Amino acid sequence: MHVIVDLCIVPLGVGVSVSRYVATCQEILEQAGLKTRLHAYGTNIEGEYDEVFSAIRRCHEQIHQMGAPRITTTIKLGSRTDRRQTMADKIHSVEEKRKR
Repeated sequence: MHVIVDLCIVPLGVGVSVSRYVATCQEILEQAGLKTRLHAYGTNIEGEYDEVFSAIRRCHEQIHQMGAPRITTTIKLGSRTDRRQTMADKIHSVEEKRKR
């Protein structure tokens, strides 16, 4: 099943800056061959359900190995059965409506 996920992983107990953990997770997602789009408060991910969640698990495992004793994660997930939709499709749809 193809999914689009909005992922926000927050390591706790590591201080104020978490960018090095975010960078590590981005590398894991890219190595998994997933389409990603980093934004200010998370990452959009597009791919097959099992591949996406396998990569998210690896992010958690790696962030714990980096010393984070605790992680809180927020996931929003969307899927469709009527057609395959991409992140670009969703953005394009809104942009087209704004032109009218």
